[in-house]
Order: sequence, then structure tokens, then C-alpha cells
Amino acid sequence: QVQLMESGGGSVQTGGSLRLSCVASGYTSPRVWMTWFRQAPGADREGVACMSISGFSYYADSVKGRFTISRDNTRNTVYLQMNNLKPGDTGVYYCAAEFGGGTTCLDSNYKDWGQGTQVTVSS
Repeated sequence: QVQLMESGGGSVQTGGSLRLSCVASGYTSPRVWMTWFRQAPGADREGVACMSISGFSYYADSVKGRFTISRDNTRNTVYLQMNNLKPGDTGVYYCAAEFGGGTTCLDSNYKDWGQGTQVTVSS
């Protein structure tokens, strides 16, 4: 059974940092694309950062220079280091895998999703 389990969310003040983790289980091999999405209250889910199995990464403009995605294929884990957090980063952060294709890897066409972890940034 495929499962994506996020952890590392929490509450921080503006300028703080958090590191999210997502462990993928149930796959026979590492997925080509692993991606982080977020959803703020009342807003659509948006792609934040994605990384291919070979290490290519792509970021949403809103997080470039502040967030860093990385992955450990031996542990089937993807990370999201978030620095200089802002109130606008508040939301539920989801991990996704099994990309079905799109314009970029931040498109939401993923088959498998985690349950999400809450990130709250206060001013």
C-alpha cells in the first residue's frame, strides 16, 4: 500500500525556519518526481517545489531563494527546508508523487498524496 507521510510542520514567527520531511512507502522504487504543495485557507492548492530523481529542482517564484527541496532516494524521503518564513507561507503542506504529466512538475496532476502537515507563520 502506497503511503506518503509528512512531518515537521509547526508554528513559527516571521523570519523563522522549518524543515518538512515526507517518507514514501509502498513503492518498488523511488518515484521520478517528488513534489511539495501547499494550500492556504480559502485558496487553491499550489505547487511549491519539486525534485526529480536525478536532482533537478524547480520552485514556485514565491519561494525561490527561501525554500530548498532535497531528497534521499535511499530513504525514499523528500525534504523541504523553509527559511525566512512569511505569514503568506501559512497553510497545509502536502507531499505528492506519481506525476501524471503537465507543463511543469508543479502542476497538480499527481496520483499519490500525503495527509499534509500544518505550517503557521505569525507576524
